[in-house]
Amino acid sequence: MASWDSEGFSTLLGRTLTSVQHDRDDEVVFHCADGTSWRLFHSQDCCECVVVHSVDGDFADLIGTGPLVMAEEADSHESDSGDSVTWTFYKLATVRGYVTITWRGESNGHYSESVSFARLVDA
Repeated sequence: MASWDSEGFSTLLGRTLTSVQHDRDDEVVFHCADGTSWRLFHSQDCCECVVVHSVDGDFADLIGTGPLVMAEEADSHESDSGDSVTWTFYKLATVRGYVTITWRGESNGHYSESVSFARLVDA
């Protein structure tokens, strides 16, 4: 069983990825050459939806091609008629290529639309 410790996304900077798992629309897992694994995810509540909206670029350009030279997070917020939308962008790059993972979160404005990033640890 794995648990997690919260960290900042820039923690990936300088690490070399060995694989990226993106099998679900609410999770991306990064495995690193130093043996660590990291997870982008959202814990759904009752009245919001937060999912991976798109992946621009090819994860293959990030795997085994040397350390990440970019690991950045940015977001923007929109509000319309009381509803809220948050776009969160995770930007990763090596000398070989660049990937942006875009998450879209929406709610009635009373629930979290944030994405969490954490190190997976063995429990």
